[in-house]
Amino acid sequence: MNRILVIGSGGSGKSTLSQKLSKILNLPVIHLDTYFWNPNWIPKPNDEWDMLVEQFTNKDQWIIDGNYSRTMDIRIKKADLIIFLDMPRLLCIYRIIKRRIMYHKKTRPDMNKECPEKIDWEFVKWVWNYRKRSRMNTIKKLEQIRENQQVIIIKTRKQVDQLIDRLEKERNI
Repeated sequence: MNRILVIGSGGSGKSTLSQKLSKILNLPVIHLDTYFWNPNWIPKPNDEWDMLVEQFTNKDQWIIDGNYSRTMDIRIKKADLIIFLDMPRLLCIYRIIKRRIMYHKKTRPDMNKECPEKIDWEFVKWVWNYRKRSRMNTIKKLEQIRENQQVIIIKTRKQVDQLIDRLEKERNI
């Protein structure tokens, strides 16, 4: 496992899991949010973003977290392992609100330094509608590649903890 992709709704725990995996597996983490957003929450132009994603995925080792469905196929194609955090909607909403409170007037560690934490109605709706809007497309993509690549779908916090425990035990053997 040298290339791990972590995907899921906003608030599903992608960045947190990626950091834990990085410590266990000694792989570098690439938080896509850090690179997608220019200062003041301005998105990168598509051509520049595509080039960055290609550069990231051409590296020998990485853990990449983030959705960005337009470039997901590029990342899926080059990943050894894809972890889909298919968490409950209310948990994701709770986490984005908690994150907003924790990082009030600050920038999260996994974000561009000039993008202070915020929450707006559009983002809440995006997280709330993730299951309707994006989930099935993601599952279809993962079903298509399951024969050639390892896919883990995680639906609960307990399953996240079990994955972490298993990897830690494998590393200590």
